Amino acid sequence: MLDRIILREESDTCYEFGHGRLDDLGVRISSVFVIFAVSAIGAFFPLLSRRCKKFQLPGWVFFATRYFGSGVILATGFIHLLADGLEALTDECIGGTFENYPWAEGIALMSLFCVFAFDALAHKRIHDQSKMDQNNVNDSVLFHGCCDIPSSLQSSNKKSPDIVIGTEESTTLDSNYEISKERMLNCIILECGIVLHSIFIGLSLAISNSEFVTLYIALCFHQFFEGLGLGTRFADVVWPRKYTYLPWIMAFTFSLSTPLATAVGLGVRDSFAIGSRRGLITSGIFDAACAGILIYNSIAELMGFDFIYSDEFKEKDMRSLVMGIFVLGLGALAMAVIGNWT
Repeated sequence: MLDRIILREESDTCYEFGHGRLDDLGVRISSVFVIFAVSAIGAFFPLLSRRCKKFQLPGWVFFATRYFGSGVILATGFIHLLADGLEALTDECIGGTFENYPWAEGIALMSLFCVFAFDALAHKRIHDQSKMDQNNVNDSVLFHGCCDIPSSLQSSNKKSPDIVIGTEESTTLDSNYEISKERMLNCIILECGIVLHSIFIGLSLAISNSEFVTLYIALCFHQFFEGLGLGTRFADVVWPRKYTYLPWIMAFTFSLSTPLATAVGLGVRDSFAIGSRRGLITSGIFDAACAGILIYNSIAELMGFDFIYSDEFKEKDMRSLVMGIFVLGLGALAMAVIGNWT
């Protein structure tokens, strides 16, 4: 099986090595810094607007940005990842086992199921730990309450308001903390899928030939919108004090992934070809796996939780819900259109 999938480089007929002299090397080098800048603006601005009053935006702007970014991430999973993985793994020169089975869809399905299983187990673990902590808090409140209440009041049938309020407040805080930990987990899963994908699009940009300018422009919009989607998700999570640095690290990692891969691609341009048989198989497998991650996260978290299961729209009128769905669709449409050039 392995011999059928990975052939020796000498028998690689998918791609010819050697790209010739680059007349636009300066422009290609500049793309490293430009793409880093637009990626960073998209990823960091939502975090800055939440943290600094100087950058704070009206509520409706953050609302629109949040759901537009969700649509961008959704379309990335289908149009920019699954489609790219399918194109790579069905290339006619790959042959072998890839001719006999839809591996791109199969890998995406396996990836989706693995992420679902991990997510379900992690959420169960978080819930059990939260419940255990809550029981400890309740026991502590009742114990201290009995000791603090005078003996004349202990025989009364009235319950202490302080004890009741304290228990209710601790329950609410515990529930919010549990939701926050679940959203932290979803942000990390989302980050992993997008960063892996960003590495391959950076390599693709570096080794592209006549289509470089078109791809360069499209990737600038692609990275900005994708960064915006990630940044708004990071900003929407209440991070514990000991993890407040984490969204900034993840935003920086995303911003650096594509330009760093582009720089590496320029350095190995004459010795590595993402269009070779090995390159197609590698990028196709990673694209399909990342597609499963983003599709699951988009549908389960960004759509299902936000629009159906959370309290986000339950206290608002129907117009707010329709507007959120409309903006989500706009984000998906924008990224789907960009997919024509990436």
